[in-house]
Amino acid sequence: MHTVNIHEAKTHLSRLVEQAAQGESFIIAKAGKPMVKVTPIDPPTPAPKRRMGFMAGMIRVPDDFDTMFQDEIEKMFYGEETE
Repeated sequence: MHTVNIHEAKTHLSRLVEQAAQGESFIIAKAGKPMVKVTPIDPPTPAPKRRMGFMAGMIRVPDDFDTMFQDEIEKMFYGEETE
């Protein structure tokens, strides 16, 4: 692990961060005294994979799904029919 002074770290920050991201940690020192250690963060853990079809056969969509409660909905929008 190498040590860089603050001035060098400010001058070459992009390069140093890129190196740290690749796994090469470094220490930033002030007047030769180590101040901080820069290390890469752990990669985010991937979300669990979704299992497709795990509820197959457990749910049934009614045949009239797209017209269910049509009369009630029309009454809410248009009011009661008067003849």
